Parts: sequence; C-alpha cells; structure tokens
Amino acid sequence: MRKAAGVLVLTTLALWAASVRPATSAAPPKAIVQAEAKAAATSRALDGLDAFIESVMKDWKIPGLSLAVIQNGQVIWLKGYGYRDLEKKTPVTPHTLFAIGSISKSFTVTAMGMLVDEGKLDWDKPVREFLPEFKLYDPIASERITPRDLVTHRTGIPRHDMVWYSSDFSRAELVRRLRYLEPSKDIRTTYQYNNLMFMTAGYMVGRLSGASWEEFVRQRIFTPLGMSDSNFSVNDSEKAPDFAMPYQNTKGEVKSISIHNIDSIGPAGAINSSADDMSRYVIFQLGKGSYGGKQLLSANNAAEMQSPQMVEQSSDRYREILLPTYGLGLGVTTYRGHKLVSHGGAIDGFTAELALLPMDNLGVAVLTNLNSDKNPVSVIVAYNVLDRLLGLEPVGWNARFLEDERKSKASEEEAKKKGFTLQKPRTHPSHDLGDYLGEYENPGYGVIGIEREGDNLKLSLNLLSSPLRHFHYDVFETPENPVNPMEQTKVQFFMDVKGEIASLSMPLEPHVKDIVFTRRPPKAMAERSFLESFVGQYEVGGATAMISIQGENSLVIVIPGQPKYTLVPVRGTTFDLKELAGHSIEFKLDATGRVTEAVFYQPGATFVAKRK
Repeated sequence: MRKAAGVLVLTTLALWAASVRPATSAAPPKAIVQAEAKAAATSRALDGLDAFIESVMKDWKIPGLSLAVIQNGQVIWLKGYGYRDLEKKTPVTPHTLFAIGSISKSFTVTAMGMLVDEGKLDWDKPVREFLPEFKLYDPIASERITPRDLVTHRTGIPRHDMVWYSSDFSRAELVRRLRYLEPSKDIRTTYQYNNLMFMTAGYMVGRLSGASWEEFVRQRIFTPLGMSDSNFSVNDSEKAPDFAMPYQNTKGEVKSISIHNIDSIGPAGAINSSADDMSRYVIFQLGKGSYGGKQLLSANNAAEMQSPQMVEQSSDRYREILLPTYGLGLGVTTYRGHKLVSHGGAIDGFTAELALLPMDNLGVAVLTNLNSDKNPVSVIVAYNVLDRLLGLEPVGWNARFLEDERKSKASEEEAKKKGFTLQKPRTHPSHDLGDYLGEYENPGYGVIGIEREGDNLKLSLNLLSSPLRHFHYDVFETPENPVNPMEQTKVQFFMDVKGEIASLSMPLEPHVKDIVFTRRPPKAMAERSFLESFVGQYEVGGATAMISIQGENSLVIVIPGQPKYTLVPVRGTTFDLKELAGHSIEFKLDATGRVTEAVFYQPGATFVAKRK
C-alpha cells in the first residue's frame, strides 16, 4: 500500500514539475532532479529482485515469503511471494502474519529502555532490586545479575529451552524454576544464548509497569507505530483473516505442522507480525527511537541497543561478516565494511530476519513460513537486497548455503552407510518393563512420566510425549521423528542400592550434565487413608516403635531413646527414613490386606518388627 503511494507521489511531482516549467527550456528544480535520479537508481538496483526471490524460494522449497525494504525512512519495497496456505493456494500479502520468533527480543529491550527513560529501571542495578524473587542456581550470580546481563546472553546460564518448550508453566513459575537450572560459565565471561533470561526481562517489564509485557508493548510500541496487524499469540493469529500456516521440510517434503503455543516465553519470541508492520518497526529503529516526529525511545537507549555489549564466539568463516557482537536485543557486526544490526527469528514452522544498516539508513525485514533447519532464505534475501542497494556485486550466498546443505547430507549418509553407531547390540534392560513405570521429577524441568505402550514404553515430559524404545542396557531412546523436539534423545535409568529403579537422566541441555529426574512415589502414598493403615505399635528387639501421622500427610516413627524419623514414601509399602541414609522400612500385609509386620532395613542388618 505505501509502496504504491510512494510511486504516486513521485509521479505527481514529476507531472507538477512539467506543468510549471516556462516555455523556455529552464532546468527543473534541483531537488526534483535528485529525487528522480535516486528513484531511478533504486529501481535499477532492485531490478530482477522478484526473479531472484522466486528462484531461491524454489531451491529451498519455501511456501511463502513477505519482504519489506526501507531506505532513507521510506518503504521502497513491500511485497508477498508464494503461499501462506499451500493446500488452499492462498497467496502471501504484505499484511500476512508470520511468527517473527526471537526478533521479539528487541521489542522487549525497547520496552525496558522506555522504563529506563522514565527512571523505573536501571540497566546496571541488580535484577533483585526490581524483581525480589529472582534467584539463580549460583547465589553470587543471583545478587549480581543486572537487567543488562539478562538481555546480552551473559548470565552464565545456557539455554535450558526444554523447561519452557515442553510445558505451560506461567512466567512466574518459570522465574521460580531458574534457581534449579545449572550454569555452565561464570557471569559475564561467555556469550550463551538464553530465552529464559529474556522471558524474565519481559516479566519484569510487566511488574514495573503495573500491567503485562503484552499490554506495555501494545500501548507503547505497536499503537504509536501503527502496527495494527501484530499480536502476541498464535491463538490470536489463527483468528486473523490473513495469517501464514507453519511448514516443515522433512527429507525434502514440505508438510504443515501443528502450531505450538509459546505464550509463556512471549518476551523472548512470541510476537507475530506482517511485512507492513515490520517496515514501521524498521523505520523506528533506523530513526534512533523516533517515529512520526515523536521520540518514543530516547536516542541514547536506541543507540545502546545497537552498540556492542558482549562478544560472540566466531569462526570468521566469511570475510563479509566479521567480529560479531551482541547489543541489547540485537546483534551488532559488520557486513562488507558497513555496520550491520540484525536479529534472526525461528520458531516452529517460521523463520525471519531483521537486518539494518544504520549508517546507510537501510533496513530489510524478511518473513517466511518454513522451519529454520532447512531454511536460510530469510538471510539470503536480506543480504542480497543490501548488496543491491549498496551498489555492490551480490555475494553468492544461495550457492554457499546450498553447498553446505549438500555436504551435510553427504556426511550423514556416509555415517549411515558405514554403520557408525554408539549402540551396543544384543543387550537387554536390567528389569522388567513394568519396573520402569512411574513419574520422575526435576525441580527445574518438571515431571517425566513413563508408561506402557504395547510391548514398549512411552515417555511424557510435561506436555510433550514420545514412544520410547530400548537402545542398550538401561538406556532407551525416542525414535526418529523430525517433528518431535525430543527426536532420538537418550533416556538412562538408574538403580538404587536396593536394586530398584530410582531415577533417570536425559541430555536436555548439552552444556551441563544430563538432567536428573528422581522417581516420585505414587500419589496414593501421600493420601491420609493410605498412611493410616500403617499407624500403630511395632515390637522390635525388645523395644516398641510407634508409627503415627504428623501434620496432614507425614508418617513418622519414634523408637525409645532415638530421635523422631520421617518416613518418605518410595513405592508400594516401602518408605525411606529421611534423616538416615540407607535405612528403610517395608510394611508387610496378610491375605486380607492388613499390615502385620514391618521389615527394618539398615546397612549390615535387617530386622522384623511385629505389629501389636
């Protein structure tokens, strides 16, 4: 819409210039000549762009793409390509909604900057001053981490993404669980991408503003910029008249996939937007926090966002892109000698790219509806547009990425053909499958359930589930399935000293030790009616042990001359003594189900206590 209007303005100016020229051959005003020359140069630079995009989309099997190009504060290209819905052949428009994934992070930082401008937040004071309940695994880091640390990926904590991806934990609950997530580095030493920290930053925005992150961003960013298409949830996108379906490329076949709700992690990546709306955001960012003549974010904080804060690790593979760093919610590097501020976005079935050349007043937003692991197209298109408008010979990014993909496939096929595997053949589990069933819990990640599925097992991690097949010994594996985020993940079960399956571990975060889940007792063991059946006196070695219920649902044992011990449910009718490692009690039942005796197990000895 605005592209067409821009063309209309230029045409009107040209007609006006011709109409006011005197009969003599006086030269047209200099400004008009320069504007016409600039428009013509831009047109020549982008000549053939449509054909290039369509070719790249074909190479990578991209269903749909939407593009916005901004130069000198004006939208010079706004167009949709392909389909937002492959099955219905519904075309993409400049207003088609796509998930922008982690580009959302810069919106969260913009909101934080506005609070800093108002004196409600300080980049460099401890987070605990603004969010008292904030607590991390490392108590020193808990006291030192600042809002700036949260949004520069330098807290020392790796991603731990399965905590939020597998669950519907609220933001408050996710913040509470941070204290159980192991760090892998000291604070401010290493760049480690982390969505949970940005979620925390957004949660803090809501607390400080007295509303929610969504409401603050809507009122302070979306509305002033006129971003009327954009929203914060896939649930809202599904109700919109013009939204893109998510797709995944699985072994060369493009299929639609289920929309995954990520509302809880919203400040890190849940915004959905259109090329038209993103063009406004690009103008705002290039305008140093100003839009439509109004300074929405101070120029100082806008500059902070686009200034290096943390050095990223880099292989310097491409000479066109050097010395990558991270600003506040935006990457900062160079592209062919020009300062590049950018951020990618990737979430189930969508991949996007925001690329700004602030010193050249150029910006590009590319939105696509295909998963990121088979989709470098948003970057390819963004760089090609920048090459054209900078007047440089375009780099063959598409050919480079296609060659990388070819080599990757060839390497994977070679490994398969040669039969390379870690699996030990002809092994079996140490227990019957029924012994592995139950619930296992980690205070950070939540609950894993193991149940029977025919002759095999089934695993569920919070809201996600998958079949579980024996791999070797007491290690099981989720099967190959490209749409399952837990695809081919190993699960290892562990026994306690009594030979019982007591815990399991999964490599859910590769930068720390495998995450351990401890077996939970059956829920029935915590019910008062169940515990009451064990209450009574038991005679053991001439002494009488008294077992009673303390509080609501806690079983305790008192033996004369000894402290009181708490009985912790394990499974069946077996309890561990909380205060004595290696000690347990198993209650025995007769044929009628009545408790007749208790067996006391301790290191080096076993005793039978008869019930009186």
